Amino acid sequence: AFCRSRSSSSRSLPPTGRSPPLKPPGTDPLTQRKSVALVAVEAVESVSQYLRVPRLHSIRSRILALAILGTVIPAAISLGVAYSQNRRAREEKITQELLSESSQTARAMSVWLKERLYDLRVFATSDEVSNNLNRPRSNSVAGARLREYLRSLHERFTDFDQLLVLDPQGKVLATSSPQASAVQLPADWQKALRQQNQIVGEPYWDNAVKKGKLIIAVPVQRSDGHLVGAFAAELTLLPMQTQLRSFVPDTASTVYLTTADGALIASSKEVSPTLLQKRLAPAALQQLLEHERGAVTYASPSGRQAFGTIKRVPQTAWAVISELPADAAFREVRQFRNVALLVMLGLLIIVAASAYYLGIIIVRPIERLAKGAAEVSLGDLDVDLPNTGGGEVAVLTGVFNRMVKRLREGRDELERLSVTDGLTGLTNHRALMQRLHDEAMRSTRNKRAFSVIMTDVDHFKSYNDSFGHPAGDDVLQRVATLLKESTRTVDCVARYGGEEFALLLPETEIDGALEVAERIRARIAAEPFPERMVTVSVGVAEFPSHADRPEKIIAVADEALYQAKHGGRNRVMLAGQGDAPSKHVTGKATAEAVLPTAPRPLKAKRKG
Repeated sequence: AFCRSRSSSSRSLPPTGRSPPLKPPGTDPLTQRKSVALVAVEAVESVSQYLRVPRLHSIRSRILALAILGTVIPAAISLGVAYSQNRRAREEKITQELLSESSQTARAMSVWLKERLYDLRVFATSDEVSNNLNRPRSNSVAGARLREYLRSLHERFTDFDQLLVLDPQGKVLATSSPQASAVQLPADWQKALRQQNQIVGEPYWDNAVKKGKLIIAVPVQRSDGHLVGAFAAELTLLPMQTQLRSFVPDTASTVYLTTADGALIASSKEVSPTLLQKRLAPAALQQLLEHERGAVTYASPSGRQAFGTIKRVPQTAWAVISELPADAAFREVRQFRNVALLVMLGLLIIVAASAYYLGIIIVRPIERLAKGAAEVSLGDLDVDLPNTGGGEVAVLTGVFNRMVKRLREGRDELERLSVTDGLTGLTNHRALMQRLHDEAMRSTRNKRAFSVIMTDVDHFKSYNDSFGHPAGDDVLQRVATLLKESTRTVDCVARYGGEEFALLLPETEIDGALEVAERIRARIAAEPFPERMVTVSVGVAEFPSHADRPEKIIAVADEALYQAKHGGRNRVMLAGQGDAPSKHVTGKATAEAVLPTAPRPLKAKRKG
């Protein structure tokens, strides 16, 4: 720029050949503008590097950016407008529903309370009440008649938990309950009786009967208007809950009955000591009262944000709050927003797919390979990539599929080996215990019994010592084959350890298990082995008759097997029979004639 400036200056010299006077550096306007432009470019580059702003070098990336902006901006504006309109309409609808719900509930509660107070006023006008209050307290006969009167009223009017007659000092003169107890009256109850002609007390929780209660009372007066006492009643809060619940349209809404200062009396969902201790926050109560003809969002007594309305109960100091959780109230609006966002995302995907069509065709096979490799790295070996197209990517896809197939075959083989005994091919001990736990849960759920058979080869140690371990392995393999042939497909035959086998017979009671056990014992005893006769001792137990836990049923069957060994071998022993012979002990100790052994001590380790 400096050189161009110099050349331009030289071409513009006046004809006289004299150069213009030199200017101080930085006074040329053109040079100042170029310097400012260079500084601005450097600033933009530094900001771009700091903010990591992507540079749109390729035409494809620029087309994509333009398409995304052209899709996102109109879609976002439309979504915002539609969302705000739907939310406003939803608020109006919910407000009308909550206002109707709270108004109906408030009227119902007012009518319910009026009916209870009216009943008390009718009861208080009885001569039994007024005459007993006017008589001296020492008249026991009159007091007994008053109590009898209260009991008869209580039997006919079940809405009252207890009826009471109080003197002007608040002392209980008579009650419908067998035992009189103190009554929780307000501090200024006499003044309230004279001014309001009724008392509606504060709700409280009676730990003795585990109920929420409320005291109401009406005055008892003489003909001259002098107050001689009060006729009171204990009301349980459960009917209030029933009233509140009857106006709740669904399980998401909740209706609360509160006092004037926000103390909760009952709700449509519960009446509990925890509820009676809760109180609506003063700010939330004030917010509701200021918008009594509408709905507001406030902190609910349940501790979450709610959208609700309030309605005062006529002629009482109560109020009804009808609310809906904020998340439930605007669930449909959020669903609309989410669907709209998904639609917009779909549009973006379509636009991006259109703009990058050629690039996706090239990159797609590589991305498929990367995704498949990621799934394999997470343990999913069911990946089978389609080998489309040709070239190096197709060769790589084929190699990848063959590698995954080899891994899958190796995994299947490992899984098989992990649950199979290597010598006999039967289920191993770990798989047996897992199957036993599953069968125990299924038996408990379906109320169906199953049986466990423990089998041990008699004198196996001496057989190994006499004929060698290979011959002993042949015996174990042949016994395993006979066990599989003697049982059903659904039965589980496992090598429990050493020469001991376990059989799990689903949905088989003890009689059927004994039959199977005897068939196994007889078939093995009759099988011609190369070296000598081989017999087994068998123990049988039933779940849950003999044990109600998987580990216990194995132990019980094993103990029965021990008893069979102790009783002479080559026999079947039912769990719980002990050493005494019974009809369940079958077989004869024919093997003992060949290899006599001394009886083993109790709880000794079994080796043959």
